[in-house]
Amino acid sequence: MMKKSKFGPFKDNRPFSVKAKDFGQSLLFWKGRNKGMIHTRDLEWDDIRYIFFPKGFSEKYGYLGSVPDYNNYNKAMVPLVLAMDYEAKPRWCPRWFLRFLQVFGNDKSIIRVRNHKLSNLHKKLTKGMMFVDYKIKWEWYDLRISIHAPRYIQDLADSIEDYYYRKGYKEDLTEKIKKIEPDFDKWMSNEDLAKYYYEKLVEKQIEKGENNE
Repeated sequence: MMKKSKFGPFKDNRPFSVKAKDFGQSLLFWKGRNKGMIHTRDLEWDDIRYIFFPKGFSEKYGYLGSVPDYNNYNKAMVPLVLAMDYEAKPRWCPRWFLRFLQVFGNDKSIIRVRNHKLSNLHKKLTKGMMFVDYKIKWEWYDLRISIHAPRYIQDLADSIEDYYYRKGYKEDLTEKIKKIEPDFDKWMSNEDLAKYYYEKLVEKQIEKGENNE
């Protein structure tokens, strides 16, 4: 038989709403750590909303890391995100749980760790896959994608980069051609043909300039 405490029984007489609010605050508003090189952010109500009620494409698959919005770069990376989700998410595991681990384990970041056990669980469940970064390098069509994924998904990322570059380069050349030849309406099958046509127009312009001198 369990011995009674000499301090007597304790009863929490607070209303349920107060208890619930206090519990929620203890769960949601954990303060971040800021000690030396360790820095984590303060958790907010929006983090819980993100876990259970994600807004849009990038939040739905946000457990993968820096996921782009659905319409970013003309939806060029949508197939890549879907392929990564298919490979990374265990069939039995709901995405909300992976987003939970992303928030409470990885501090909703690709570099920080808030809780090592939860972070390691996230890494184990997703096989270490992550969407690290995406950006434009030199021109608007020079898309660079950085991911941690199996070889076939990395090949898909490379193909998307290549297609986006070729398509954008051809569009850029077409615009330059139209500045010289406003009535231009020919369809160019590839960027090499567009480049050849543009260079010929430039050569003609140079020749005209020399003849006029």
